[in-house]
Amino acid sequence: MPRAALWTQESASRETGAVSIGEPWVASGVSIDTRTLERGDLFVALKDQRDGHQFLKQAENAGAAAALISDRDALVETKALPSLVCADTQKGLEALGRVARARTNARVIAVTGSVGKTGTKEMLRRALAPSGLTHCSEKSYNNLWGVPLSLARMPVETEFGIFEIGMNHSEEVRPLSHLVAPDVAIITTVAPVHLEFFESVEEIADAKAEIFEGLKPGGTAILNIDNPYYERLKSIALADGVERIVTFGTAQTADIRLLKIEMNDNGSRAEVDVQGTRMSYEIGCPGKHWAVNSLAVIAAVEAVGADLPSALISLRDMAPPKGRGQKHVVRLSKGGEIKVVDESYNANPASMKAALETLATISVGADGKRIAVIGDMRELGEKSDQLHQDLSCIIEELEIDQVFCCGPHMVRLKETIDPKRLGGYAEASSELIEPLRAVVSDGDVVMVKGSLGTNMAPLVSTLLELDREKLSKEYQ
Repeated sequence: MPRAALWTQESASRETGAVSIGEPWVASGVSIDTRTLERGDLFVALKDQRDGHQFLKQAENAGAAAALISDRDALVETKALPSLVCADTQKGLEALGRVARARTNARVIAVTGSVGKTGTKEMLRRALAPSGLTHCSEKSYNNLWGVPLSLARMPVETEFGIFEIGMNHSEEVRPLSHLVAPDVAIITTVAPVHLEFFESVEEIADAKAEIFEGLKPGGTAILNIDNPYYERLKSIALADGVERIVTFGTAQTADIRLLKIEMNDNGSRAEVDVQGTRMSYEIGCPGKHWAVNSLAVIAAVEAVGADLPSALISLRDMAPPKGRGQKHVVRLSKGGEIKVVDESYNANPASMKAALETLATISVGADGKRIAVIGDMRELGEKSDQLHQDLSCIIEELEIDQVFCCGPHMVRLKETIDPKRLGGYAEASSELIEPLRAVVSDGDVVMVKGSLGTNMAPLVSTLLELDREKLSKEYQ
């Protein structure tokens, strides 16, 4: 099905202040990566880790409608790629995003928080879809280029927009929030994440609270009342002129309160109190953290005037994004099968605890073991070693049978964990491949998690390759 027109030469030139070169064009999308560019996209040549101007020929060959560039000389390798020449392609992309936000009547939700941003965003995508045309950030496009790119891709007809906003320094959320101009702002939680760049968790809370500054007049802030920094966030929201604050959590005073949760391998069933009305629904992802964040989804659905019953029904089919709890069954060539939980995308103390808690709830076979394969949690600063050591208490409390760990900070865990639970330690994740292959057996559940820089994903691939049919099957 052909995609609708999103930008024309005239509109994009006008909004970016760029000079047009070549024939008139119409773009049906916006891309910054020629590897995923679709025919008809406007290619934006950003100068980030790599200079996008080096890929103009690839953009032309992939069928780009035009390119937004800052270096006219880079066009020499292309034959007839229409272009817009501006002083700064990052600012040009931001201009497109700003206009895309202004020209739609969509009700817009912005999501930030130390953990749970992407999962909450994906639940919102599914929950709002039955109520109208929904546009959402892809993957974890939540930074200085990801947010304006997601905005620039938003169709005029959008009824609900959902944008994830991330940060690892102060003063990063503020400009992105102003760009998104949300009607609803969610802070999932505040936790010791990116501590390397902050003096304290209080400073992290303040940085997350920058989201309130872009909130439209009359907008709604949605906050986790169970979080230790709730009162701090609330005070900042009120000081920024936020008129409506909705709370979620397990506390008796929460506006959206989790009363009960029943978990199984395939997901969970939550019973909640929504401002005096009891409701129950299923979530297709196991883990208490999914249930708690679904409360924020309920608050947002109500705040934007969408249909709540259909939203709750839609959560039944929710599945974890890749690397964030996705589950597989691997049928072993030596007989039997194991369950593999892929949490390899990233890790911090809060998400590591949540992943271990979820592992503890998944059923094992008759002789099966619960195995955690965990790598360093990065960007924790001077508290890093202690935070890794603290995992030993969580592992003991949850009775995780075996732990394989890797990375320089995981040495502290290796030194403090009960030796009978330590399956192995290595400096690098690649060194765990053979020990892990040797130990897994029928009935085991294996969870793999670590910060992106620890390169844990290959361990997931290793486990999936043990399948006797050489293919993995999503664990339903």
